[in-house]
Amino acid sequence: MPSGPKWTMVNLRVLLRVCIRAGRGCYMKTVIAGFLVALLSGAGAALSDEVAPAAPMAMSPVVSGGEIVDPASVVTPTGFRWRVTKLSWSASDERAFGDFVHALGSSNCRNMDECLKSPANIYRSSDPKGMSFYADCADLPYLLRGYFAWKNGLPFSYASGVAAVGNSKDLRYSRYGNYVYARTDVRPPAEGLWPNARLVFYNLNNYISSAMYRFAPDQTRGELADFYPVKIAPGSIRPGTVIYDPNGHVAVVYDVDKEGRIRFIDSHPDNTVTRGNYGRRFVRASAPMGAGFKNWRPLTLVGAKQGADGSYVGGVIKLAANADLPDWSDEQFFGTEGGRNWSAAQFVYQGTAIDYYDYVRRAVAGHDIIYDPLSETRSMVRGLCDDLRYRSEAVDVAIKAGIHQQDQPARLPENIYGTSGDWETYSTPSRDARLKVSFKELRDQMVKFVELAGAGDAHVAYAGTDLSGDLATAYREEAALCEVTYAASDAGIRHLSFEEARKRLFDLSFDPYQCPERRWGASSPEELATCPDNSVKHRWYKAERRLRNQTDRAYDAVMGFSVSELEAGVVGSGQDAPPDVDVYAALDAARAVDTLRTTLASEIVPERKPR
Repeated sequence: MPSGPKWTMVNLRVLLRVCIRAGRGCYMKTVIAGFLVALLSGAGAALSDEVAPAAPMAMSPVVSGGEIVDPASVVTPTGFRWRVTKLSWSASDERAFGDFVHALGSSNCRNMDECLKSPANIYRSSDPKGMSFYADCADLPYLLRGYFAWKNGLPFSYASGVAAVGNSKDLRYSRYGNYVYARTDVRPPAEGLWPNARLVFYNLNNYISSAMYRFAPDQTRGELADFYPVKIAPGSIRPGTVIYDPNGHVAVVYDVDKEGRIRFIDSHPDNTVTRGNYGRRFVRASAPMGAGFKNWRPLTLVGAKQGADGSYVGGVIKLAANADLPDWSDEQFFGTEGGRNWSAAQFVYQGTAIDYYDYVRRAVAGHDIIYDPLSETRSMVRGLCDDLRYRSEAVDVAIKAGIHQQDQPARLPENIYGTSGDWETYSTPSRDARLKVSFKELRDQMVKFVELAGAGDAHVAYAGTDLSGDLATAYREEAALCEVTYAASDAGIRHLSFEEARKRLFDLSFDPYQCPERRWGASSPEELATCPDNSVKHRWYKAERRLRNQTDRAYDAVMGFSVSELEAGVVGSGQDAPPDVDVYAALDAARAVDTLRTTLASEIVPERKPR
């Protein structure tokens, strides 16, 4: 068995999660849990005779509720002790937390272990030797919040058990949202019984899922949730704010600029970290699904007593109710005009009804936005270039793990977007879908700029005479600065331009069992010459075409298709044609429309007034 803290925290976590999802009676769960007690206690730490068993879990396959290892059953080494020196989070603590998140997001770190060991983390020197960190997207907000609380002597609490409102096969995608039925408070239950920070983070890894974010804004059943929906306003959306996509993804805001651009950081099952700009990749949905921006709910440790060293022990953590939160708001779901139908919600800013995503940007900025189409286009291209490079890193992780050398399974997972095991860690269907949405958003936004400028909209600042042509030039120049590389099956480095990657967008394979050439959409005999995939894998690649064509992520769909079912185009297996992401063709069409509008306007003869 490989050794080392990183292997322990990441690989054993994967083994344990798979084992847990197999059922309560899994023998290996007990073995690994016992082994982890020894590993996580620190060198020379004394152990108690027993390890507390995990609490019952609800709604498999998502793990929620209880803890694998009871921190009270292990003597905590000094460096790992979680001391609580403050009863609540002050405004100063919240600002410092935002600064902490901003620093990590603004750095160049590429995985969570690297992030928290980098100079961007001002607390890194106080971490005990052998500490390592892991987070997928759902874990990330909890790891950041919990780590900051640990380093600053703050109370911390989290939802450790959730259940669906109504029936649901998977808590992460419940139609009517979830409610909290159990919480875990992180504080010493008695003097000398210090929570072990490493165990706390380990337990978070195993029990937090995106189900912990799926709550109706006014949910009253069960315990309070960890987060609350915020008003779209300056200061309310800030570094540390969580963004929840009901399609199963979570990100953390790390920067908001003066023009309302929201930058986020997110993490993935392979522990890699990526960054991006908020936009249409984060969908709106019905209120019970809880999509959108959320802040951590304020909490207070009540009934605690000070121990001999002045830190607090015992007590319970109380969360602030919605009525006590000045920036609590459900406007993300129902709009600004008082309606209660989320799909018909209106968003009005300074008397004008606008698109939700435009509203978010203006409301967060706190002022009207004047768009420079050329700089906006360049910014979007740069963001997409980052996304392509992040994808390259993710594919590279799968190739180094040798997944593409394994036999192709007889069926896809039950759902390609929400699953577990190797597919969850190494496939890219969700990442690719978000990438496709962002490319389409770029195309549509450029066309929108041409239309707004042609209509004389005051929100567009352009002094030239050919916006379509200038946008094409800006796109071409910025795209030329972006190159993506990947390692082919023979270890040779292949180079792709931004525009070539755009053209291949719906050819990029999300399937980790296929060669890197297929993962990057190769079609020419020359580029495919190094791909070792056999006829079975080639057949699967062709059959998955319709799934690659779709951008909607249907997490509640049953998708365990065989290759024959994909070839037959059975219901739920994708769409026949992809959406249009061709920027140049769209701009040519927009120019033609604009030219026609100008011509017609010049031919209109003003009506003569009667004498």
